[in-house]
Amino acid sequence: MYNLVHVILRTFFSLVFRWKVIGAENIPAGGVIIAANHISLWDPPVLGTAIPRKIHFMAKEELFSNPIFSWLITKLGAFPVRRGAADRKAIRTALTLLENGSVLGIFPEGTRSKSGKLGAPEPGFALLAIKSGVPVVPAALIGTDKVFRDGHWLPEFKVVFGKPIIVSRDNNTQDTMEVMSMRIMTEIGLLLEAANPSSGKQV
Repeated sequence: MYNLVHVILRTFFSLVFRWKVIGAENIPAGGVIIAANHISLWDPPVLGTAIPRKIHFMAKEELFSNPIFSWLITKLGAFPVRRGAADRKAIRTALTLLENGSVLGIFPEGTRSKSGKLGAPEPGFALLAIKSGVPVVPAALIGTDKVFRDGHWLPEFKVVFGKPIIVSRDNNTQDTMEVMSMRIMTEIGLLLEAANPSSGKQV
């Protein structure tokens, strides 16, 4: 099912929105975290479709309250997480996926940016990267917030992947996590500024 949806969305984004995917070759084999800015409900499917590998996302647990929708997004690689709390089950699920060589998609801001500007990361966001020791690939989503909005019914948008950031699992102190979080957010911001100078600065 995932492969079928992937092909349909890739064709749709290519023909209708003429999207651009830049730097997908930067995504290494094996376990990896893709960390991206978040400006639209379109971001998860766009980010997932931009790479050939299956990507798993943490999704707020409220989305799993409807049995049919829960079944669908689970098939597409999502798993629930409680927001505003340390959800140990979700963390274990994410670490297991990474240890098994899967791709995990994360939006470090934790919620969509209403202004389109890059916000601050959620506390402890880098915990998964440090505990798993997998590389983190920063990604910039540009233009997805214009889809079917503000007169931009069919805007062109793009996904830009940066170079992977190598993470050491030797030091998982609070200070290390904060430094790593800010480094990753800085890389996302640089990608945004390079592709669209008006969108990348943090608020």
